[in-house]
Amino acid sequence: MTNQPTRRMAGLAAGAAALAAPALLLGRSAHAEGSESTFERIQRTKVVRVAALTGEAPYFFKDLATGAWSGASVDMVKNVAAIWDAKVEYVPSTYGNSVMDLQSGKVDIGFSLNPTPQRALSIGFTRPMITHPFGAICRKGFEPKSWDDLNKPEVRIVTDLGSTNEVAARRFAPNAKITSLQNRDDAILALQSGRADADVVAAMLGITALAKNPALGKFIIPTGPVVSLPSSIGVRREPDTRFREVLDAWLLMNTGIGQIREWMINGILHSGAHREDIPPELTF
Repeated sequence: MTNQPTRRMAGLAAGAAALAAPALLLGRSAHAEGSESTFERIQRTKVVRVAALTGEAPYFFKDLATGAWSGASVDMVKNVAAIWDAKVEYVPSTYGNSVMDLQSGKVDIGFSLNPTPQRALSIGFTRPMITHPFGAICRKGFEPKSWDDLNKPEVRIVTDLGSTNEVAARRFAPNAKITSLQNRDDAILALQSGRADADVVAAMLGITALAKNPALGKFIIPTGPVVSLPSSIGVRREPDTRFREVLDAWLLMNTGIGQIREWMINGILHSGAHREDIPPELTF
């Protein structure tokens, strides 16, 4: 009689343990899935997800009729995916959102990102893909030669808010009248409508903008100094660094054999620009 309550309690404990076991296993399974690295996920799913930036020539072009993607970054990500015999999934994004998409695990790769310290707090970066000089699209009749020519109170400069274009403008032309607009399209519109003398942008963006609309003016790279920043591939920050290591090896090989240069030039030409429009300061 004295052992009966003990037996009941033991039975209840065993039942509770039996009920808890599946939940515990489920929790472990969910934890294991949640901790899966980019390298492991690509090996398992055979899918590489890229932040696809609509209209960002020469990196991405989208055929609105067919939905097909093309451009320098499209050629590159297809080549990366082939390492795993994987397919590419294009996730619509923007330059700003691609950092958050990488951080949240929504995408695996973000192309053409300047590795700033602020971004490096959230995501990782590969070795540089290209070295990107900064300059300005200048309205017709305004042809500065140096940053000193831009750095004057009467010069009206526009740029896109929160970008490295804005950093360059405020660093090297602090005395100019600088207006930071919501995005690059707004900056181009301000220049086109005569509300600005210059739009400070990275060389690649300036070349392709003028290819679309030559009436905007002329792209110049100011001297004293020539301002250049590396452009890298953004990746998710995670303990397993194998994916970034593969990308670094891929960049070293394809830069060495001139393939990165070929992909970039093909993307520039696809935007409507010409080989002679590519400044010598732009290196691949």
